[in-house]
Amino acid sequence: MDNFLKNLGILLIVLGTIVLVLSHFLGWVDYNWVDGTALLLVVAGIVVHIIMNKKIQN
Repeated sequence: MDNFLKNLGILLIVLGTIVLVLSHFLGWVDYNWVDGTALLLVVAGIVVHIIMNKKIQN
């Protein structure tokens, strides 16, 4: 479980990227909610990654 939490930020960033790639191939480029969801996943992934790395260092 600790390993999952350590990599949660990276997983969220990858998931956001996958959403963006799938939206391109499925033709959902005109829908803002898809881009917004991907943006939220990437930003949340970056924040979680920074917080988890700070906790691991301490």
